[in-house]
Amino acid sequence: MTTASPNSGSSVPSMPERTPKALRAAIAQHAPQLLVDFDRHWRRDIADAYDLAPVPAFMARWWGEYALSRDSALEARVHRLEDDAAQEPDCTRAKAMIEEAGRIRRAAAKAEPGQ
Repeated sequence: MTTASPNSGSSVPSMPERTPKALRAAIAQHAPQLLVDFDRHWRRDIADAYDLAPVPAFMARWWGEYALSRDSALEARVHRLEDDAAQEPDCTRAKAMIEEAGRIRRAAAKAEPGQ
C-alpha cells in the first residue's frame, strides 16, 4: 500500500506493522540505503544482548528513520536544513533551521502503521 505524499506529489510507501521484522522488510524494499546500519545496530544492541529492554528505543529510532526516508522530498528538505544550518554563520538562524528539521523528523516519526 502506498499513499500520496503531500510534499512531493509522488507515491510514498505506507508504514509497516510496528514490529522489527516488518520494519526491516520495509527498509529493505523502500529504503535499502538504511539496511546496513539497521542490521548492524540490531546485531550490536539487540540480537546478541539477550535483553529485550532496548527494543522500544531501537524501534523508535528506526521507525523515525524509515518514516523520513520513505519520502525523498521530505528527507531532502530535512538534510538541506541541516546542511544549511551547519554553514550558517548566524547562530539564531542556524538554530531555527535545526529546530525546523527536528520538527519535521518528529512529525514523520509519528506515522502509524498503514499511513
